[in-house]
Amino acid sequence: MQFRHLAWALCLGASTLFAEPGVTDKTLTIGQTIALEQGRNAYGVAALQGVRLYIDKINGEGGVNGRKLVLRTLDDENKATNAAANARQLLADGAFILFGSIEGGPSTAVAEVAAENKVPFFGPMAGSPTLRRPHQAYVFPVRAEHREEFRALMTWGKTTGMTTVGFLRADTEVGRTHLDNVRLIADELGLKVVLDLPFKGDVSDAQLDQMVGAIGQAKPDLIFNHGSSGLYQRLVAKAKGVGLGTAFMGVNSGSTQIAAKLGPAAHGMVFAQVVPNPRDQRQPIVREFLATARKAQTAGDLSYGELEGYLTTKALVMALKATGGNPTREGFMRTLEASRFDLGGIAVRWKAGDHEGARFVDLSIVGKNGRFVD
Repeated sequence: MQFRHLAWALCLGASTLFAEPGVTDKTLTIGQTIALEQGRNAYGVAALQGVRLYIDKINGEGGVNGRKLVLRTLDDENKATNAAANARQLLADGAFILFGSIEGGPSTAVAEVAAENKVPFFGPMAGSPTLRRPHQAYVFPVRAEHREEFRALMTWGKTTGMTTVGFLRADTEVGRTHLDNVRLIADELGLKVVLDLPFKGDVSDAQLDQMVGAIGQAKPDLIFNHGSSGLYQRLVAKAKGVGLGTAFMGVNSGSTQIAAKLGPAAHGMVFAQVVPNPRDQRQPIVREFLATARKAQTAGDLSYGELEGYLTTKALVMALKATGGNPTREGFMRTLEASRFDLGGIAVRWKAGDHEGARFVDLSIVGKNGRFVD
């Protein structure tokens, strides 16, 4: 009898010792570091609302394979060093995977921590090329990258007779990679990049005046950004205020917030989007999103950011369900590299050596009422 009790104790101890981090009989813990900036980053706040909306929905239906999802969220304040520290803290606290950062710098920092610790990083809501190239074995994006947004904007510009391009970017290695991509696409389309607007950190009003002056001198037919929505909104407002005729376009991040802050000055601006219009009920994912928001009594100012958070979390849940009742990090990654999911009209897939995610990119224009029209 003593031997049998000892054997049982050893088995129980081994089970506890080798239990996968973040997984219990009743819960599965997801670790998220995201740029909320104490509520000042409107896109991050909206994305997190969408994430929570889907998690609440799935937990209300019984969870994932019998386990409720527990989301632990830390604010990295849009700083790469904070994001890396948060990611390490989340893993130390027992998160199963890392998930759902925004902004290129913080997301790249999380990807580095994921690789160091051999932990999957799922659904970074950022378009940085560093999340895909060179191949990142532990990173699984859902949304399309910025390069495809740039291509969509520049293609639209060419079809409307535009020939010259300006580009606002961070003065970083990632920003320079974005600029290289813009130049490559411009060459493919027969356009010319006539203005590169790099910036570092906070931009003063005097520096903003210099940037507006550079636009006025170079006179690009179109200009767009690769992020930094707050700065871009200030730049567009000041440029339009002095009567510059350049067509201002933008990427998805912060598009709703830019349009809202610019008011009538945003009319006619074209934005690339990596999810459908959150009010376009022709798309199955939008109908589902709106129905979930109504049921949760949160159907207010629904935005692209909230839909991106919702859609990204839906992809996570589908992958976790497909992994089965005894999830491991390695098993989760094997499942992803053998899967293709339909998120409701948007296909997403990953395979060994190519973690592309989705290709979906749409264009929207700001109408006179401030709403986006496809």
